[in-house]
Amino acid sequence: MTQIIANLAQISARYDAVFCDLWGCLHNGVAPFPAAVAALQAFRAKGGKVILLTNAPRPKSSIVKQLDEMSVPRDAWDDVVTSGDAAQYAMLTGAVGHKVHFIGATKDEVFFTDFADDLQAVAAANPAMTRVPTKDAEGLVVTGLVDDLTETPEDYRATLLLAKNLGLPMLCANPDIIVHMGSKLLYCAGALAKEYEAMGGTALYFGKPHPPIYDLARRRLVVLGGAEEARILCIGDGIHTDVQGAIGESLDALFVTGGIAHESFGADSNNPDKDLLEDWLEAGMLSPGYSIGNLR
Repeated sequence: MTQIIANLAQISARYDAVFCDLWGCLHNGVAPFPAAVAALQAFRAKGGKVILLTNAPRPKSSIVKQLDEMSVPRDAWDDVVTSGDAAQYAMLTGAVGHKVHFIGATKDEVFFTDFADDLQAVAAANPAMTRVPTKDAEGLVVTGLVDDLTETPEDYRATLLLAKNLGLPMLCANPDIIVHMGSKLLYCAGALAKEYEAMGGTALYFGKPHPPIYDLARRRLVVLGGAEEARILCIGDGIHTDVQGAIGESLDALFVTGGIAHESFGADSNNPDKDLLEDWLEAGMLSPGYSIGNLR
């Protein structure tokens, strides 16, 4: 049974660090949530470490730039770890070959060129990546839809069928199926990966809830001065990404009900209906230790 809490401060003393999701928790893709920013600032002010853990397919530097453009204060976090960072390591080491066909937006082109400090040595030590048409590829690298404002996974059916028939593995840089941008829902790379798997193709995942992104976050936490056995709380609004990932890593989870699934818990997104929440979690067979309407 999950415990509904009023604010992060209610439990923050139990933890040395938080791994906090971005979309739906800290911002909505357009602007930050002031109460969430204040909660993370307060946690850090008491000595806690905050790592922003996101399934964004782009490298850390791109997300930092995005946060700056949205005016998310830098004193609300210590480091950023992306699904893109974890997937870049796999790509550079040849998880889907070194000749790949790329599916993604123009903004995601940096996936092939911009590497965090701890990945630059990996890039230098491995063969260069070459982008080729599907028919010449050893694998697919998918960061998302080319135009997620207008396209759906159905627009990629022909490409995915060809790749499946050629036996190409897919590197999925973002396991999320959908995200909110303001009030709009957008498809992510995970939607293409699920479509590919339904066809019989093989997809490899590196973001939440899969271990590689947590392994990378722990390594960066140690670099920040955190203990290897730090007490970590995972915060997120994705039951099958943030919560499932935390449980798989034996970490505590704080489920933000006011995010992507907010319509399931009553009219007041700040105060989820306990009975609706318990029924919903039971149906999903996942139960976070804590839940909160919105991070604050």
